[in-house]
Parts: sequence; C-alpha cells; structure tokens
Amino acid sequence: MVIMKKAYSFFFYMLSFAAVAFLMPNFVLYYQGLGFNGMQIGILAGMAPLITLVGAPLWTGLADAKSRHKLIMSLTMLVTIGLISIFPLVDTLVPVLLLLGLFSIFNAPIPAFADSATMAMLGNEKEMYGRVRLGGTIGFGIAAILTGIIIQSNGIQWAFWGYAAFMFLAFCVSQKFTYSKKAENGPSQWDLRWVMANRKWIFFLTMAFAGGMAVTTMNNYLFSYMQELGANRMTMGIALTISTLIELPVLLFSNLLLRRFKAYGLFVLGIIISAVRLLLYAAFNFTAGILIFQLLNGLTFPIMWVAGVAWADENAPEGMKSTAQGLFGAMVLGIGSAAGGFFGGLMLDSLGGRWMYFVFGSLVLVCVVAVMLLDRAGQEQKVRNEI
Repeated sequence: MVIMKKAYSFFFYMLSFAAVAFLMPNFVLYYQGLGFNGMQIGILAGMAPLITLVGAPLWTGLADAKSRHKLIMSLTMLVTIGLISIFPLVDTLVPVLLLLGLFSIFNAPIPAFADSATMAMLGNEKEMYGRVRLGGTIGFGIAAILTGIIIQSNGIQWAFWGYAAFMFLAFCVSQKFTYSKKAENGPSQWDLRWVMANRKWIFFLTMAFAGGMAVTTMNNYLFSYMQELGANRMTMGIALTISTLIELPVLLFSNLLLRRFKAYGLFVLGIIISAVRLLLYAAFNFTAGILIFQLLNGLTFPIMWVAGVAWADENAPEGMKSTAQGLFGAMVLGIGSAAGGFFGGLMLDSLGGRWMYFVFGSLVLVCVVAVMLLDRAGQEQKVRNEI
C-alpha cells in the first residue's frame, strides 16, 4: 500500500512538472513576443508570485480548517487548467494581467497540497521525499525536449495548451491522494501570530525569501540572457536538459544528504550555491559558460526545496501541515519570486542580464550571511541568559 502511495506522488510530480516545463520557461518569451517592454514584463513576472504569497496560505489554511484538502485541491487544479487554456486568446496588457492574476490565485496552493499529501503518505519514510520528487525531474526533463520541438513547429501557444493537458493528467492522479489523519480531525491553534513570535520560523522564512529570489532570476530570465548572448532555441533546450538531468542523482540520494546536513543545514547550503551560481553567470557571460554552470542546478533549487519541505513538516504543529507547506511555498514562490521577477525585469531591461545576475547573487549572499549572524547572536544571548 505504501508503495502505491509513493507511486501516486511520483506520477503526480512527473506530470505536473512536465506541465511546468511547457509553460514557465516560455512566459517571458511570450510577453516579449506580444511587444511588452521591460517594465511591463517585470510587473507581470512580479505580480504572479505576490498573489501566490496570499493565495497559497489562504487555500491551505482553509483546507486545514475545514478538513477538505482533496476537494479544494481538485477545485484549484480544474480552474487553473481552464484559465491557462484560454491564455493564448488574449494579447494586450490589461486582459493578460487579469487572466494571470486569476491563474496565480488558483495555481498557488497546488504544490503545497501535493507536498503535504506526499509527506503524509510517506509516514515514517519522510526522508524518501526526494526520491518521490524525482518524478518531477524526470517529467520536466522529458517535457523540456518535447516543448522545444512542439513550440518550434506549432507556435508558442502550445506552451499553454501543453501545460493544460499535462496538468489535467496530474489532476486525475491527485484523486488518489490521502492526507494526515490528524489534520483531517481539525486544526490546532496555530496561526501567523505564532510564526511571527517564533525566531526559527522567521529565520527559515527569510532564507526562503532569498532562495525564491535566486530561483526566480535563474528560471525566469535565463533564456532572455542566453538570447542576449546570441544563443538559439536549440542551445536553450540543451541548457534546460542539462539542468534537469543533473537533478536526478541529487534527488535520488537526497535522503543521505538530509542525514548528513540535517534539513536546515541542507536548506541553507542550497541557497548559498544558488547565489554562487548567479555570480558565475555574471562572471562568465558566454554561452558555453552558461551550459557549464547548469551543472550546479542539482545543488540549488532541488536540495533547497527538499530540505525546506522536510524542515516545514518537522516544525509544524499537527493539524497544520498543509498550512506550513503553504507558508514555505508562499515565501519561495510568492514574495521571494515576486522580488526576483519584478526587479529582475527592470534590471534586465536597463542593465542587461550580466549585471542583473551579479546584483541578485550578491544580494542573496548578503541576506544569508545576515540571517546566520542574527541567528548566532540570538543563540549566544540565550546561553548568556541561561547562565
């Protein structure tokens, strides 16, 4: 039975990440094809994550409060599929803004629901989350090859329709998900006030914000930067394939990494390597350099996400597991992603990709160092108070 539950999560991640491979790398190129300028693209790229910041905790909190996780997840997935299917029919800024806003509201909680269900179904084998999440990497890698071929032959509108098709298949698999029995029995007294009073959660979410900025600038603007350097669509596809394949061994052995570094240590390590990767993009601004540094991808977002999911699950009170995943996702894919998307768009337009990556890489490193120093100072103060 446990093996079947692992299979459900594995195939859900495979299908949903295949959907993401169709859509996310092509959003900025689609906006550029519509003639939007850097300011407009920055607004679009920053708006969606900001909505996620609100949408993810809202939906997951409602699901925890009402114990209707499957129903709410199904509703959000079906509406998401419908909205993205009509996206290619709009081509001016205001309708695109409205449609993207609605899409972001309903799409926001889907990863958190999937992670919460997966952790519940893994039971005492939670450290195997990375191997289950490996399905996402496989799906993304296969779809990354398909999307380049399909879009090249049939047009960029297939980025949206391909997403809808794969997400519908993922919806079918999600009907087999089960959630924590304790969560289904009702919520505990845990809310944002508790989070804001908890130092370790504040530091964790601040780190998640920094990681979200790094991930967004890598994912949203890499193709635009490569285009700036003269790369063609085939080279972009190769870059995406390299970054996907390198995730496989990392996720396969992520349980060993979690045992070695523990969840929080591995989480911070992933963010630091992400910042270094951004700085390397800036330092070696030629296509071959970009392809080489794609090899670092397995040590950036994958381990940051696996470790973040594990830490949030370990440190959330019973009955609020989905809410905890929603908060984590909101910081990475919400406010962190919004900052990276909005300011990245402005800097890409005014400074170019090289300086954009240098600025963001430096900012992320400064943020990590500041949090680590504050955490250390707090621990030293606690020791002095105990004495």
